[in-house]
Amino acid sequence: MRPENCRATLLSSLPFLVMAVVTVADLAVGPAVVFLPLVSLGPAFAPLVGSWRRTAAVGGLALLLCATLGWYNGLLYTQRGLTSIASVLGVTAAGLLAVSLRQEREAELDHVRSIAETAQRALLRPVPRTAGKVRLAVCYMSAVVEARIGGDLYEVIASPHGLRVIVGDVQGKGLEAVETAAVVLGAFREACLDEADLAAVGSRLERALEHALERQLDDEKFVTAVLAEVVDENVTFLNYGHPAPLLMHADGVLTWPEPDSYALPLGLGVHNTSPPKPYCAPFRSGDELLLYTDGLTEARDAEGRFYPLAERAHLLKGRDPETALRVLRQDLFQHVSGPLQDDAALLMLRHA
Repeated sequence: MRPENCRATLLSSLPFLVMAVVTVADLAVGPAVVFLPLVSLGPAFAPLVGSWRRTAAVGGLALLLCATLGWYNGLLYTQRGLTSIASVLGVTAAGLLAVSLRQEREAELDHVRSIAETAQRALLRPVPRTAGKVRLAVCYMSAVVEARIGGDLYEVIASPHGLRVIVGDVQGKGLEAVETAAVVLGAFREACLDEADLAAVGSRLERALEHALERQLDDEKFVTAVLAEVVDENVTFLNYGHPAPLLMHADGVLTWPEPDSYALPLGLGVHNTSPPKPYCAPFRSGDELLLYTDGLTEARDAEGRFYPLAERAHLLKGRDPETALRVLRQDLFQHVSGPLQDDAALLMLRHA
């Protein structure tokens, strides 16, 4: 059972466990030591999860239990017994108020999530399942479950010059990272249709990001990204300091296409360094290409070991891209045994 499920189960059963412990202790010790006031701990824990009906039911059970133990101890009509019953009623009433406030906050959070999902659909549009002879699938995993959106980005454009894709990772988090991702994706969508050369597309992204940084952002932001262009049975890459893609050939051989020298990420062109140079690799029938962000390869297990993508590449083989990414995603969550510490975007292409 995953940690969050264990926590939910514990919180749900906690009021009943507390009241059971109090009952057993009271019956074991007898009237000599009165545990009667501790029965109110049950309705005190009830508002943590569930509805107001559940909290009221726990309060009713606590009231019945308090009256029964008070009768057993001969304290039902004494000042101590009546005070204990009053405390159960008071804690239950406070719990009902707490449930009401919690449900209001949860409704507000659901509204924020809805807005975030709408923004994500506008920023990260669904990729086509097929583009010519290439099948595609994408998987986005946000480290912040409540937000469901982050600074990782991807896009697929079937341009007149070939199938062009981008996968990138914005430095930092929050709204500024999302804003930077929007700038890069907007420039990529325009440049893919205008520019015949992949290097020219990269130059457009660099200029667009530099202008955005000058106008809007206060601190230095950068984006690691890899661009790919599929034409016939070849794929051309342009790498801006991003992890090398994984290319799985039909014969089972794994390669990691890398440039001769890595260029700086997008947004750091002000340092007057040389732009990245395109490099090519064969991409033939049956080959598979996985582009990803470092949220995948830098995911750690409980012992601090990184996710071994090379060892898990066989999970992708022989499956359609959607199923392959779903299997890899499940394996990744089993590896980390909990939530991710960083966003992860996966984009898979298969040459039909």
